[in-house]
Amino acid sequence: MSFLRDKVSYRLTLIAVLGLATLVWACSSVSIPSYSMQQKTINRWMIEFHTDDKEEKVQLSLNYRSENSKGDSWGYSNVSRSIPTAQLVGLTREQAFSSTGANVQFQVKRDAGSFNCEGWFKDGNGSGHFTFSANPAFAAALKQQGIGEPTFEQQFSMALSDVSLAFVKELQDQGYEKPNVDELVQLGNHGVNLEYVQGLKALGYNLKTLEYLRRMRDHGVSLSYIREMSAAGYQKLTAEELIRVRDHGVTPSFIREMANLGYAGLDLQELVRARDHGVHPESVNAFVAAGYGKLSLSELISLQDHGVNARYVKELEALGYSRLSLDELLQMRDHGVNSSFIQELKDIGYERVAVDQLIRLRDHGVSASYIKRMKEKGYSGQLDDFIRMRDRGEK
Repeated sequence: MSFLRDKVSYRLTLIAVLGLATLVWACSSVSIPSYSMQQKTINRWMIEFHTDDKEEKVQLSLNYRSENSKGDSWGYSNVSRSIPTAQLVGLTREQAFSSTGANVQFQVKRDAGSFNCEGWFKDGNGSGHFTFSANPAFAAALKQQGIGEPTFEQQFSMALSDVSLAFVKELQDQGYEKPNVDELVQLGNHGVNLEYVQGLKALGYNLKTLEYLRRMRDHGVSLSYIREMSAAGYQKLTAEELIRVRDHGVTPSFIREMANLGYAGLDLQELVRARDHGVHPESVNAFVAAGYGKLSLSELISLQDHGVNARYVKELEALGYSRLSLDELLQMRDHGVNSSFIQELKDIGYERVAVDQLIRLRDHGVSASYIKRMKEKGYSGQLDDFIRMRDRGEK
C-alpha cells in the first residue's frame, strides 16, 4: 500500500536514477556482493504505531530490492520489526496521527550511515520510500583502527544491524581479538550488538572469542535467558553449558514447572535428558491424575521412550484397564496392544481380556478379524485355541 503523492513519486524517481542505495532492516544474514557500478533500487517502508504500547514503539515493515546496471540482484528482503519511536528522527506524533494525512521526512541514524525516509502518514499508519547514505567518517575510523575499509554494501549491512564504533571499542576494551570488516558484518547480522556484549560482561561473561559471541546469539542464549536461568538456581553456567541446555529446550519456565511438581534441584544432565525424552509437566500431571503418584524421573523417561503417554493411559482406562502397573503398561505398549485392538476384541464378544492374553494374541498375530473369520468357517474355542490355529497356519 502506498500513500505517496505525485510530487513525492517524482522526487524519488530522480533519487533512484542518481543511484542512491536503499534501506532494509534485517537481523538475519543477507548476502550482498560488492559492485562498484551505479545501482538502481526498489524500496518501500510501512509503519504502524502501537497506540496501546507504553514504551511508544512502532512496527516498521520494509520491502527492499536492489540491482546493478546488468540487472543482477544483490539484495532482497521483506522484514518487520518493532522499534522505539525515538529512532524516527524528524517524525512527530502529530504528523503520524494526522486525520487528513501528512507528508513526512525522517531519518534513522546509525554510525555507519543514515536511512532517509520520505512518505505519507494518516491515523498512525504510513508508507513511502527510503534511501541510504553511507557515513565516510565511519569507514575512515575502521580503516584507521586497522580493521579494514568497508565496501558500500558492508557499510550498508552494518548500518542495518547498528554496528557502531562504540561496539567496536567495547570489543577492544573487553579483550576480544580485533575483528576484520567481514567479521563485524557477521556479528551484526547474527544480532551481536553493543547491548549484548555489555550485558554479557555485566553478567560475568567475557568470552574473548568472536566465535563464541556468534554461537551464543545464534543458539538463543539471550541476556534474559541467562538472568532467568540464574534466578532458577543455575548460576555461573559456562558458555558451552548455556548453549547446550538452550539447544535442548531447557527453559526457566520448564524448570519452574517441574520444580512445582516435586522435581526441584535437577542437575543440567537430568534436565536435558527429561527434555530430550519428551517429559513435560503435562505428562507428569497426567500420571498423577491416573493414580500413579510421583514417579521418578527415570520412570517418566522410560514411559515416554516406550510411547506410554497420558493419552494411552486414558484410552486403556476407558476400556476398563485402570490401575495397571508400570510394567504392564510398558509390556502392552511394546507388544502393540492398543485401544483399537482391545475394542475390536470387545466388539466380537471378548470383554476384559487379561493383559498377558492380549500380549500373546498380538505376538502370535491373532487379530479380531482373524477370530471372526475362523468362527464363520465353523471353528470355535477359547482364545488360546485361535492362537494355536494361527501357529498352524490355518487361514
